[in-house]
Amino acid sequence: MQNKSIWLEGYNELDYEIINKDQICDVLIIGGGITGLSTLYNLKNSKLNIILADASLIAHGLSGHTTGKINYLQELIYSDILKKYNYETAKLYYESQIDSINKIKEIIKKEKINCDLEKVTSYLYTNKENEIEKIKKEKELLNSFGANIKEENKEIPYINYLYAIKAINTYVFHPVKYLLALKEICLKSNKKIYEKTKITNILKEGEYYICKANNFKIKAKKIIIASHYPSFLFPYFFPIKANIEKSYISASLSKKRDITAINSKKPTISIRYHKNWLIYLTNSSNISNNINEKKNYLDHLNKIKKLNLKAEYIWKNDDIITLDKIPYIGSLKKEDNTFLIGTGYNTWGMTNGTLASLILSDLILGKVNKYTTLCNPLRVINLKNTKDIIINLFSNSKGYLESKINKNKDWYENIEFKNNLAIYKEKNQEYIVYNKCPHMGCSLIFNEIDKTWDCPCHASRFTKEGICIKGPSTKDIKYK
Repeated sequence: MQNKSIWLEGYNELDYEIINKDQICDVLIIGGGITGLSTLYNLKNSKLNIILADASLIAHGLSGHTTGKINYLQELIYSDILKKYNYETAKLYYESQIDSINKIKEIIKKEKINCDLEKVTSYLYTNKENEIEKIKKEKELLNSFGANIKEENKEIPYINYLYAIKAINTYVFHPVKYLLALKEICLKSNKKIYEKTKITNILKEGEYYICKANNFKIKAKKIIIASHYPSFLFPYFFPIKANIEKSYISASLSKKRDITAINSKKPTISIRYHKNWLIYLTNSSNISNNINEKKNYLDHLNKIKKLNLKAEYIWKNDDIITLDKIPYIGSLKKEDNTFLIGTGYNTWGMTNGTLASLILSDLILGKVNKYTTLCNPLRVINLKNTKDIIINLFSNSKGYLESKINKNKDWYENIEFKNNLAIYKEKNQEYIVYNKCPHMGCSLIFNEIDKTWDCPCHASRFTKEGICIKGPSTKDIKYK
């Protein structure tokens, strides 16, 4: 079994360029996932001088660890939006997903991208009596938008259910193949892409943002933060407006089927197929809960074993869940489109990352986009979300406090703590790091499967040597 995403199998980790001098540009895109690369693609024919910088390698973040669904049947999301807002808002979100699906298909067809795009039937199901009526209402709501959703009573492989509905015109693809193709297209259009180029600081000076990138500076008139967790923002922005959900995914050899499926109630169970692989997601929970990562992985593997399958690949993923189930895409300053973000995709990153690219590129070009108001990061939090705000604050506080109080977990086998240091011992070698996340000071949890130090508050990750490999932290925790 390989402890990595199946999408990164065969990835050429030598094919990249790193920043090697100071730069000046019109637009700096921070993040090389679905949002960043799709936005760069949309702007490739503009006369703007654009730089994309990624702290790691292209597609090595959230986009390379997703399930790769291109889907508008998204649990009970339309009913959730209807409750929090109104019918028009729920329908507008549905239209945004259809437009995003069509955009991906359009790009793949136009550019002749070989990324294993397949049309599939998607199922939303439940095995709980009290969820059946909710799914029926979701079906009625979607059909009122113009979708063609039907009930299903046939067998769904590896899924036991009491009630299910199905949608057509949904898709799956290989997300990394797609993103690498976008990278090559953008490079041929003379757009600059720097990998292993970590932005660690942003300051505003006059009309430019001055960004520290490795040991160099990038001066940019406009910034797009297209990373998973939007770093460089006031740290208490997200604990109020969103939370982070983690999940565990595996790939097992199985008979090929043209379907996807997901249940309606947490914890999520999600399946799709890729060639002769079954991609299976389970054990979703708030990042601050169930912090024994070894136990989480083993629990996932036990579920796979009960299906008479053997996981050949296994990996972990994180998603930002917003209060109102609508992404945060757009400007963080009123009437100022020089500092933009795209985040909070509620586990539907392929469609919402593409939606973000459409909104962000239009904002950069001064064009009107019908979804700008819908996804405005500055939108007023509806009073109906008060309960969710309290839950979010509690969850984030819980992660912080538990990491402080329960630092010495009894499941650790080769970890020793001394003051603010943590020592991991492996094969007669010691790896010493600071046991505090530079982002907001949470004590880190050692992930014994991935051999990483993980933050249980905001999902930063560090290698056993202390190198930051995932934000929002922009700093390492190396001791020496």
